[in-house]
Amino acid sequence: MCQDCGCSLPQGDHHHHHQLQANPQLNDKKTLSVIHKILDKNDVEAAHNRAHFNAKNVTAFNLMSSPGSGKTTLLEHLHQYTPLKYAVVEGDLETSRDADRLQAHGINAYQIQTGSACHLDAFMVHSALHHINLDELDICFVENVGNLVCPASYDVGTHKNIVLVSVPEGDDKIEKYPVMFRRADLVLITKCDLLPYFDFSVEEAKLQLQKLNPEVEVITLSTKQPESFQPLVEWINNNQVAGK
Repeated sequence: MCQDCGCSLPQGDHHHHHQLQANPQLNDKKTLSVIHKILDKNDVEAAHNRAHFNAKNVTAFNLMSSPGSGKTTLLEHLHQYTPLKYAVVEGDLETSRDADRLQAHGINAYQIQTGSACHLDAFMVHSALHHINLDELDICFVENVGNLVCPASYDVGTHKNIVLVSVPEGDDKIEKYPVMFRRADLVLITKCDLLPYFDFSVEEAKLQLQKLNPEVEVITLSTKQPESFQPLVEWINNNQVAGK
């Protein structure tokens, strides 16, 4: 985990309401002050990003999950089921493989290589927007770095948070990583074609989510089952900012 994202700090209704922790580094008031300043500056830039999206009538969604849950695969397939035009800001530590995959499908994608950073921040996303023509878009997806911890601490300037959890990961991930799921507006349970082969209970996952986040919506999905995309498309349509 990175040293400045505050991912080890407890999360309240607002992620700047922190308390001192057993971690000696986080008992240092100077360290806490630095972390708070970083998060404050990020929030200002996130608001700027959101205003930029609003001015262009583009709805922005932050996609978060652990590695391998199917974020990129989802975005590869989504264009087949909606006429809405979208672009993707891709975040990975190294390589441009995910952006290359999307571009091969004719999807506008810009890759951010974060190096050692375990999440995107609002400044990274802002720099990427200079390479994307928002005038042509209805939606911009931010595909965050695969990580169920640190991305939850950073507002990148999107309107809604979508969190993916895949069947092979197990339904216990929701309670293990509560901060991420408390921040979610939508949880996608992916790779549901594998349910017969894994010990994953959709009902148990929904019960855990209900305890953590009573307002969250849950959709089960498989890229191998085209009909499963319809609820997602409807959710996206219902959560757009003012249309073009």
